[in-house]
Amino acid sequence: MYPHLQQVQAQAERIELHTPSGLQVWHVWNRAAQNPLVLLHGGSGSWNHWVRNVLPLSNDRAVWALDTPGMGDSELPPGALDADDLTQPLEQGLQLLFGDAAVDLVGFSFGGLMAGYLAANTVHRIKRLVVVGMPGLGLSNQIVNMRGFRVGMSQEERFEVHKNNLMAIMLQHETNLTPELLAMQEHNVLRDRMRRRRIARSDAMLQLQQQWQCPIYGIWGENDALYTGSLHLIPGLLSGCDLKDFHVVPDAGHWVQYEQAELFNQLIQQSLD
Repeated sequence: MYPHLQQVQAQAERIELHTPSGLQVWHVWNRAAQNPLVLLHGGSGSWNHWVRNVLPLSNDRAVWALDTPGMGDSELPPGALDADDLTQPLEQGLQLLFGDAAVDLVGFSFGGLMAGYLAANTVHRIKRLVVVGMPGLGLSNQIVNMRGFRVGMSQEERFEVHKNNLMAIMLQHETNLTPELLAMQEHNVLRDRMRRRRIARSDAMLQLQQQWQCPIYGIWGENDALYTGSLHLIPGLLSGCDLKDFHVVPDAGHWVQYEQAELFNQLIQQSLD
């Protein structure tokens, strides 16, 4: 296991929730603290998309990171195909954990889509929402050089595909492509049971934003491959919601909370304070 990941995971409590939609696996740091913060990871990922963030963010609050239903260690809800099918399962998990209390929530990429649907359909649930590299704005349609996997590939061949795909979408700097990170990516991709997603390339979030009643904060990486040349349009596109702040983090790609973790953590704390 990725050594830093192992150290971070060892400080968490692993919680298995048995919801009507299936098993959900959560990790929580500093559970006894007040002001819970919920983290929703990106597509083909798991809670470890936040491996560089959970400990700093849990210094003075409880940090809860979900394995999205259908990814990581959480079960795929019956019939679930995309983010819009996960609102009810997510609400079930939040209800079991927090009752009717509203929580601060951060959604990265696919997790931002989940958060957008939740904010529109259960307006009482989210106190403040931070969206990070969120698709569904009618902009993230760039053609990226993604590669697929073939049956019978060796681990070395699979890792070459992961290197290509991480650099195509997630990362800016090749120095991040360590063997540990590639092993983590392989573990995540193998557990993704929700492969045929469509909403990311739509403008669904633009349609939903007027239903959001909580304050919204945006954080994007300056070199996000999904938004090349269009980052400056996002604040205007989100003018239909209560957008409090919008930050572009320099020297970072789509996975901004990994590549520029220290600055990202500061921005989260600044937004939620």
